Parts: sequence; C-alpha cells; structure tokens
Amino acid sequence: MKLFDKCLKGFAASITTVGLLVALNALPAAALAQEKHMKITFDLGHTVLTATLDDSPAARDFARMLPLDLTLSDYHGIEKVADLGRTLDATGMPDSYAPNAGDITQYAPWQNLAIFVKPFQKSRGLVRLGQFDGDFSVLAADTTLNVTISISE
Repeated sequence: MKLFDKCLKGFAASITTVGLLVALNALPAAALAQEKHMKITFDLGHTVLTATLDDSPAARDFARMLPLDLTLSDYHGIEKVADLGRTLDATGMPDSYAPNAGDITQYAPWQNLAIFVKPFQKSRGLVRLGQFDGDFSVLAADTTLNVTISISE
C-alpha cells in the first residue's frame, strides 16, 4: 500500500508540474495578445480620447515613449502634428502610407507625430501607428491643443 501511495503522490506531482508548465507557456501568448491591442488615451484636459495601437515595431516603439506631453498644431486642416524628437523603429514597415481620418502616424522625415483628421494621399515616409476608437472630431479644431498621451490602464 505504501508503494501505491508513493506512486500516486508522484503522479499527482507530475500532473501539477505539467499543468504549471502549460500555464506558464500560455502567459507569453496572452501578453502578446494584449500587446496587439494596446489601448492608449489622449487627454486634452476637457476631453479624453481612446485609440488602439497597431502590432508593429513603430507602434511598440511609440508606446515605450509614453506618457508624453505634447502640443498638437494644426497642419493645413488635414492633420495635427507634434515633434517626437526622434524617428520610430519602422523595421519591416511599408515605405509609404495613405492615411485615413483618425489614423495616428509618424512622418519619419520630420520625426513628427501626425494625427489625421481628414484622409490624405499616399505619402512616402508616413508610418501608421494606430487609430482612434471613436469620435475624434475635437482634434479638427483649427487651434493648438495640449495633450497627454498615455497607455490605458
């Protein structure tokens, strides 16, 4: 009987170890799944906008910079821009992009964050980072806006 109990305990320990290993292996996948849908906020003081970053090297690089306090300036009524101070990692990204209204991008040659309030033509050096989740019309105002961009909790 003692041998049976010993074997049973060993079997139970093996099952527990296998279950733990399976659970641990699932953790990185779960973390990656969350990363693919990273939510960020744009706090304008009177309004908070939510956006979703893409799963791309440039978007992950941008997320590592957060939180950021920026001043968004109007650029020809088509986009809001702010200097990021450096070019994001665009490894493997297309060399041009045609933005839609609500797209969050970087114009790499000028190191600008470029948030499109209207669609625009395909432009070389434009790298998509993500898009707004809902109404972003407050950004269309022909004014300078102070914003804090951060990762959603």
